Amino acid sequence: MTSSTRRPVLMRALLASACAVALLMGPAPVAPAVAQEAANAVQDLVLDNLSLTFGETVFSAPKVTVSGTRLSRDDLLAIFKADAKEPWPIRLQRLEAGSLTLPELRVERRDGDRRQIVTYRDVAARTIRAGRISELTAAGATLTVEGAPQAGSGSYGRIRAEEVDLTALSRLYTEAGDASGGFQRLYASLLVEAIAFIDDRGTTVSIARLTGRDLAGRRTPTTWNGAVEALSAADLTDDDPAKRARVAGLLADLAESVSVGGLEATDLTVKEVKGEDPFSVSIGRIAYAGGAEAGLALSEIGFGAKEMQGKIGRLSLTGFSLAPTVAALRRLAQAPLPAHTVPEKGAAPVADAQEAELRRLTPMIGTLALSDLGLDLAQKPVPAPVASADPLKAQKPAPAVLPPLHVGLRGGQMSFGPPKDGVPTESRLSLTGLTLPSAAVESVPGLGSLAVYGYRDLDLDVVADTAWNEGTRELSFKELSLSGKDMGRLHLNALLGGIGPEVFDPDAAVSGFAMLSATAKALDLTLENGGLFERFIDAQAKVLSLKPDELRKEYVTASVIGVPVILGNSAAAKAIGAAMGKFVAKPGTLSISAKAKSTEGLGMVDVSTAPTPAAVLDKLEVNAKAE
Repeated sequence: MTSSTRRPVLMRALLASACAVALLMGPAPVAPAVAQEAANAVQDLVLDNLSLTFGETVFSAPKVTVSGTRLSRDDLLAIFKADAKEPWPIRLQRLEAGSLTLPELRVERRDGDRRQIVTYRDVAARTIRAGRISELTAAGATLTVEGAPQAGSGSYGRIRAEEVDLTALSRLYTEAGDASGGFQRLYASLLVEAIAFIDDRGTTVSIARLTGRDLAGRRTPTTWNGAVEALSAADLTDDDPAKRARVAGLLADLAESVSVGGLEATDLTVKEVKGEDPFSVSIGRIAYAGGAEAGLALSEIGFGAKEMQGKIGRLSLTGFSLAPTVAALRRLAQAPLPAHTVPEKGAAPVADAQEAELRRLTPMIGTLALSDLGLDLAQKPVPAPVASADPLKAQKPAPAVLPPLHVGLRGGQMSFGPPKDGVPTESRLSLTGLTLPSAAVESVPGLGSLAVYGYRDLDLDVVADTAWNEGTRELSFKELSLSGKDMGRLHLNALLGGIGPEVFDPDAAVSGFAMLSATAKALDLTLENGGLFERFIDAQAKVLSLKPDELRKEYVTASVIGVPVILGNSAAAKAIGAAMGKFVAKPGTLSISAKAKSTEGLGMVDVSTAPTPAAVLDKLEVNAKAE
């Protein structure tokens, strides 16, 4: 949808609102701190043309009014002095005031040829005590981004934050530390209204309202400012192992240094009207809740592109965790892979090893659920035949316009267990009410003839539930099922043995070879007829010019006599044939189960070297019945 060159600009537009307080005050805020216990009388002071520089960021205010303070002008200027020897947290704690107002605050940051400017209007901080502001507001702001990779402009409406701890914020940006210091709350609540951004290609982003609560952070070994600066031009796939290790460590530090109580955004829209493939996305509400029960929910989602339109009633994610990702980053930081070395005999090439380690960055996904999905897919027009008595005068037929292909889903859920080498060890997919025209699956084996059997529209339910047990080296397909309205249900479960950790190896050669040692331990197949078999018989009877009852009798004979002959006429083969014959005669439920007699299971070698099907069945305990 959006090219990679435009992502940084769009992300800044979305994140700038959440970081409004930090931009207002920055790593070294232009704000009062803890009051001195001085005997001076409370007074109002005005500071003109105040400017502060912090690395590549410059804060400037033409006029700052400090009201209800006991500090003198010299005291204030000393606190805001850029080259002061005292660190910012100590200086901030010496300031107190009833209020601090700035008609305009300009924050300019340069990064090479790139420049970003945010200008806030009518900024007001009220009741400042001990480096904390009880209320911080701004009437609005404008944003300008100049330079590569993408320029743009934007604006913000009203901004309001409560219980903003500037001292804690300055410590995080300027003081190094570790996780033992614990989290410090930076603000209690945040509100930003009417967020809008547009880049020079015409891509627009807007949010009607953004709110946040209980943002907290803790110090990192390189400070927040140092980590962000170092990551601005860093690459986790860098050839230099030392640089790659440093990036991994910084990412892990930052991932564990932020805590958010909750975020909510309403009426988010993203549109691109220029280019060959315009698109649009709208979300009525986005809500994130942090803590032990962290989760993300989106509602009233709409999206569209040149050949697709769609909607989702609700989309939610629960059980998500970055713990596996952070653990993988820590490993990369402690034991970086060599950049240009010859691997040992039998070892994976260095490039493959790097790719494998990056795959292990996969987080714990948890459960993704959605409801009320609807897709309208454009179909390619087909030429319409045009009759003409004179072929020389026949015109080229105009393409026939086909209606869009509609696909619906009443409900869906995907759950993933803890990952092993980037692959979830447990997964469950459940789709309820998957609706689509039968013509959409005419090229799918086993489903392509459904239209012939009289099914115009399909209504399907799908379940796929798998789990891997490392201790027993078993992979279980607890449920694989497909059911359809007025069709029936196919249910399968199976148990495979010989599945060790090497099966999840990121190297395809290693994992593929490991699968060769897999064995089949058990298989259960259940077929429930819900009307499909009768339609199949009727359709085949018409093709063969037979009556349905005549064709059914032929199939019964083929099942009872032919199937056992094909399978070797063993007791198991005869049981399978008899059950199939009973099912064909009166379709209800057909159940076939097979279990390997060996505790190790039935391997590929056992099947490939067996002289006849009967020899394979002799290694299995088979049960078959029809009801």
